[in-house]
Amino acid sequence: MLQLPNTRYSGLALATLLGALSPTTSAGEMFAKDSKWMLGDWGGTRSELLEKGYDFTLGYTGEMGSNLHGGYSHDRAARYSDQFTFGVNMDLQKILGWHDTEVQLTVTERHGNNISNDRINDPRVGGFTSAQEVWGRGQTWRLTQMWIKQKYFDGALDVKFGRFGEGEDFNSFPCDFQNLAFCGSQVGNWVGGIWYNWPVSQWALRVRYNLNDALYAQVGVFEQNPSNLESGNGFKLSGSGTQGAVMPIELVWSPRVNGLKGEYRAGYYYSNAKAQDVLKDSNGTPAAISGAAYRSSSSKHGLWLGAQQQVTALASDQSRGLSLFANATVHDKKTNAIDNYVQAGVVYKGPFDARAKDDIGFALARVHVNPGYRKNARLINQANGLDDYDNPGFLPVQDTEYSAELYYGIHLADWLTVRPNLQYIRHPGGVSRVDDALIGGLKIQSSF
Repeated sequence: MLQLPNTRYSGLALATLLGALSPTTSAGEMFAKDSKWMLGDWGGTRSELLEKGYDFTLGYTGEMGSNLHGGYSHDRAARYSDQFTFGVNMDLQKILGWHDTEVQLTVTERHGNNISNDRINDPRVGGFTSAQEVWGRGQTWRLTQMWIKQKYFDGALDVKFGRFGEGEDFNSFPCDFQNLAFCGSQVGNWVGGIWYNWPVSQWALRVRYNLNDALYAQVGVFEQNPSNLESGNGFKLSGSGTQGAVMPIELVWSPRVNGLKGEYRAGYYYSNAKAQDVLKDSNGTPAAISGAAYRSSSSKHGLWLGAQQQVTALASDQSRGLSLFANATVHDKKTNAIDNYVQAGVVYKGPFDARAKDDIGFALARVHVNPGYRKNARLINQANGLDDYDNPGFLPVQDTEYSAELYYGIHLADWLTVRPNLQYIRHPGGVSRVDDALIGGLKIQSSF
């Protein structure tokens, strides 16, 4: 029996959709399809504030997922999760006369449940990807951005300081897909214990230098503080609990190929905090056999590559056409459960003349588990005398998980896009005993 999601925002999606169908006149009015804000221009006040340097953001993302077939539990259900975003960007050159300086403040609130947690993945080990990327990092209020940025030497040097996440600048990637394997900075998905993606923030410094109009290099230093992940610490500003720092470096090239936009990223991260070995104790013996504590390493590291390139366009509208993308990450085998990840996909914008702002996306991903991590699980079961997968105490051995997603983005208004999607997960959580899963999803992105 299909269970409907229970959420205090259950009526918001329907109200938003109905609002998009309302008759429109001026772009400044509420629900006007050619306005970038659902609530309009506030009688001209919003444009006036923007001219003075105040750019307000009121955003909403909602995602529904339902296990249509397979997964850990065949009991069909639907889950809904969402996020509200409240922010303001202040141009301090306009406000205070500070040259090339801006400030960003953003607060987010997440709420809801995820179909991956109790229907798709074996709860004894959990999963890697998530069918609803907006779920996670505590369903709570958070100070997600609080930073100041200033440019020097005619914009060649760009310095940013405050509280923000690594994925905001490093290994960045759009988030139009609903599955986490195709959304946002992927490094943070596979080393989430040290690299904190949105909506978590930490104290950080990022320095960028533009080598030319199409090429820049950047380096960052981010506080590595696991206490920032706790739900009750969404507005924590103190550095108590800091274990070290994550230091990413990246080169970003944005060429035009036959006049079409592209972006290519190559980066490396290094953490100087202690990290636990996935298999051995201090004597080099598997800890699951010896019973001793797992040894620690003095650091953790990895690298990433990313590419996005538009390859076709209409002569009359270059915003329409086919784009290709691919991402890969590699991680330290001694300390990380995931040793490598790859994904690739395509997006076509403006598939039909009558739907010039719609888009279609398809992507595939592979998440591979470190052999040492797999061996450790086998040895734990051996030490406990367990070999029956159905025994509650058995620790499922994780290997490789494959994901795919197909979506169609319906651009109902400049402030509202709805993306129904289908996701297919082979070996959810990397557990071959879990049935392959088919998931039906719906992603709503709106700006108030």
